[in-house]
Amino acid sequence: MNDGPAKNDWRSRLAALRLTPCRPPLWARGGHAQTMIAHFAPSPKPAKTGESVLIPLDDGDRLAATYYPGDSDVILYLFHGLAGSEDADYIQRMVRVAQMRGWRALTVNHRGCGRGRGLAAQPYHSGRADDLAAAIRHGRQRFPGLIHLAVGFSMSGNALLLLGAGQRGGDTPPDFGIAVNAPIDLRKTVLAVKRGLSRFYDARFAIKCRRTVLQLRRDGLLRPEARVPPPWSTLHGFDKLYTAPEGGFRDRDDYYETCSAKRWLNRVATPMAMLTAADDPMVDCADYQSADLSPCLFRHIEPAGGHMGYLTAQPTPMGNRRWLDYALDHMLAAYLGPRARNSR
Repeated sequence: MNDGPAKNDWRSRLAALRLTPCRPPLWARGGHAQTMIAHFAPSPKPAKTGESVLIPLDDGDRLAATYYPGDSDVILYLFHGLAGSEDADYIQRMVRVAQMRGWRALTVNHRGCGRGRGLAAQPYHSGRADDLAAAIRHGRQRFPGLIHLAVGFSMSGNALLLLGAGQRGGDTPPDFGIAVNAPIDLRKTVLAVKRGLSRFYDARFAIKCRRTVLQLRRDGLLRPEARVPPPWSTLHGFDKLYTAPEGGFRDRDDYYETCSAKRWLNRVATPMAMLTAADDPMVDCADYQSADLSPCLFRHIEPAGGHMGYLTAQPTPMGNRRWLDYALDHMLAAYLGPRARNSR
C-alpha cells in the first residue's frame, strides 16, 4: 500500500475544508426535487474514451470495467449505485473530474450491470465489499506504487464502508475512500422507499432489478430453482425472493443485518469520508448522526441535496451547478494535500 499523505494530516485537512454550501435553485428545493431533477438534468461527459478491462472474481464471475489513463500517481476507482452502471451521469462526471486533475480512473460495473451482462451468474448487492476489493486489487497489481482513491455511490458507498471495516471479504481497501449517500441501514432504507413519493424510486429500482434477473435467465446463467420476483414486487419483496437466497444469506433479515455498514463503522481502519444530505428521501441522516464512528471516518452532512442530487442555484467554482462534483473533487484533493495535482 502506498504510504500516501501522512497518517493523521488528511483528517485535519478535511476538517479545515470550507465547502461552498449547496444552495438549491427555487425549482429544485426539497429532497425529492433534488433527487429526481438531478437525474434527468444535462450532465457533462469525459473528454476521452477509456480502455475496456475485465476483472476476474474468485467464484468464476467477472466484472467489466473501463480504465481511463492519466499522468499522475493517483488512480480513482468509481463504483455505481443500485440498478446503475458505469454509464451513470455521476460516474461519468467524476471521470471528467479525474481527467481535469490528471488522475487515472477505473469505472467498475457491478456483476451483470452495463457491459458486464453475461459475465456473472451471482447477484450483486449492497454487501459486495469483496467485489470492490477485487477491483482495487486489480489496480494495485497493475499500478503498484500509486495512491488508490475510491468513491462509492449509494449502494456502493455501503459496500465501500464494509470494505474499510474489513467485512464481507473486504481484504484490499483503497488508501482513501468516500461513501456518497450510502444506505448504512438497509432495512430502514427499503422500508422508507415503500412510503409516499418514495414509492416512485422503489418501483423504478425493483423494475430494473427484475429486468437484470430476467436477463440472467435468458443468458442461461440463472439457477433453475431461483425465483423471479413478480412485476409488482417492491425492493423489500425482491430482497426476500431473490437477493437473499441467491446471495447465500439465510433470509432477508440476515442480508440486512450482516450487510448494513452502520454496525461496522466503529471498525473502519482505512481513512474514509461519508457524505450525505439531511433531506435525502431514501437514507435517514439520523443514522449518520447516531453512528459510532472510528477515528478513521470523517462525516459530512450537507443540509440540502437529496439522494445524489446536489443541484445549486449558482455555478460552483468548477463552473457547473453540480455541487457533488465540486465537493468530491475538494475532499479527494484535501486527502492528497500537497500531492494533489490540478491541471485545470
